[in-house]
Amino acid sequence: MAHKEHPAIGIDLGTTYSCVGVWQHGRVEIIANDQGNRTTPSCVAFTDTERHVGDAAKNQIDMNPTNTVFTVKRLIGRRFSDPSVQSDIKLWPFAVVKGPADKPQIVVKHKGEEKKFYPEEISSMILSKMKEIAEAYLACPVKKAVVTVPAYFNDAQRRATKDAGLIAGLNVMRIMDEPTAAAVAYGFDKISSNSAEKKVFIFDLGGGTFDVSLLAVMNGVFEVKATAGDTHLGGEDFDDRLVNHFIDEFKRKYKKDITTNPRALRRLRSACERAKRNLSFLTQTVVEVDSLYEGIDFCSRISQARFEELNMDLFTKCMELVEKCLKDASTDKASVDVVVLVGGSTRIPKVQQLLNNYFGGKQLSKGINPDEAVAYGATVQAAKLTGQGSREVQDLVLLDVTPLSLGIHITGGVMSVVVPRNTTIPTKQETVFTTQYDNQTNVRFAVFEGERAQTKDNYLLGEFTLSGIAPAPRCVPKFDVCFDIDANGILKVSAQDRTSGLKNQITVTNEEARLSNEVIEKIIRDAESYRVQDEECRRNYEAKNSLERYAYRMRNALREKNITSILPFVTKMTIEDAVQETLIWVEDNQFPDVSESELRLEDLKRICSPIDRV
Repeated sequence: MAHKEHPAIGIDLGTTYSCVGVWQHGRVEIIANDQGNRTTPSCVAFTDTERHVGDAAKNQIDMNPTNTVFTVKRLIGRRFSDPSVQSDIKLWPFAVVKGPADKPQIVVKHKGEEKKFYPEEISSMILSKMKEIAEAYLACPVKKAVVTVPAYFNDAQRRATKDAGLIAGLNVMRIMDEPTAAAVAYGFDKISSNSAEKKVFIFDLGGGTFDVSLLAVMNGVFEVKATAGDTHLGGEDFDDRLVNHFIDEFKRKYKKDITTNPRALRRLRSACERAKRNLSFLTQTVVEVDSLYEGIDFCSRISQARFEELNMDLFTKCMELVEKCLKDASTDKASVDVVVLVGGSTRIPKVQQLLNNYFGGKQLSKGINPDEAVAYGATVQAAKLTGQGSREVQDLVLLDVTPLSLGIHITGGVMSVVVPRNTTIPTKQETVFTTQYDNQTNVRFAVFEGERAQTKDNYLLGEFTLSGIAPAPRCVPKFDVCFDIDANGILKVSAQDRTSGLKNQITVTNEEARLSNEVIEKIIRDAESYRVQDEECRRNYEAKNSLERYAYRMRNALREKNITSILPFVTKMTIEDAVQETLIWVEDNQFPDVSESELRLEDLKRICSPIDRV
């Protein structure tokens, strides 16, 4: 059957780490990568010879900081002029510049040339890696996926993520909210065991984003009641506070500023990341970096209490969003049955303490792996959409909500909300608008997304015009405006003149914020060329490694008495010289062409044939 040959996968495309799963053998399988890790760093590195994605990229980041891209999720779907982008740029070792239409572009050096990449391109490289991990495990092609995003991602960020999937060669069947996916991971195995409704609160604090959602779960129906969050709050921000703390300490101690040295900054950040993780189970830890700057060895202690003080305002912000979510859902915190922790940053003791206190000492649920829960839920949804899985999978019903309010620009630049945030989708909402001036024959409808009172502070999704209206005094003509959102979150806005019946509509595609079809097609071609280059590098390494292994095997064979005793002295010396020459060549040629390695292997095998025959 087709879905068995080409199963769909679930991908948690995270800020710092990504995870992939597949439905197999009647359950969700979280797939380990080639390093044996079940999560893969969301990191891409470019060198003079090749491109690395995942663990290989992260492992060389301290040596190659300016050409190693991480945390790209904080750029995707945003404008270069966005204040959060401008703030992040100051802390990243790689360069970000303003591209066409105010889109950010990442600048790196690759194979001696300067290259510019859109965030969608870098994200597509990470998605391609997750696709490859799944294909290696399943031993078959993978074309379909469900990809998760923070619940508070806006329309532009969601569509940019979908474009990244397209570039990676994936049909993204659904963009799924991370807290909803985590709720599925928590509640899926409890569907049949408990028919009573449970109010499940998801607290999802990851590497770069924060989401909270309240869901009602009963008999396989997962209904999102409300959601809140911040797409720029997570473990990276806690790292930033530590980094800035130690930059100031280094400046006080040694009167030197390390911010001008990208490599020093990156090494300090790596040390701070380790310290943060250590402080989740230690009361204090040491941050130590040898020869951090101008030969100075840096060593300092930091306590759990100091770490908490540095980040207390961010922790408090998390709790404010918890309160906002419950308020939007008109739910008292005492009526919440379960609080589920998701995301690596929920391991921070202070976060758990604040949450525990807020919910009156309620036990926090740690029964699901916080790093894998989102991918688990996405995989269940992928199985449902492709007709795979058990009866429980097929009976699963997800009722999501709109994370942000949707409305129309009216007089004075005010946003008139038509669909309030946290409205369950699919939904259809109607309202009535009129003209602003006397004898107006054209009316422009600009559709916005956001929570600010003024449209200039919100995000323009699209606009259309209703023309040919009969002239009349202002406020006399009436237009029925309808916002129609389907289960995939696709928005259609229509307007109809009550008098004449004239109608026009728009399906919001947010083309201005998206990359053009021509750019996407070019990026897809570039992605294919990178795939070919990566495959070529892999073959080159394999050929070189085969040559090196054979040379060492022959050298070891020459040391065995039972072999050397029957070889003529001249033959033995000839083989020794050939082996030694080969090992020197391997050492001097780090990136040889596959044909060179294979030719040398053939020559060496011919010379060493007397040993092979023994």
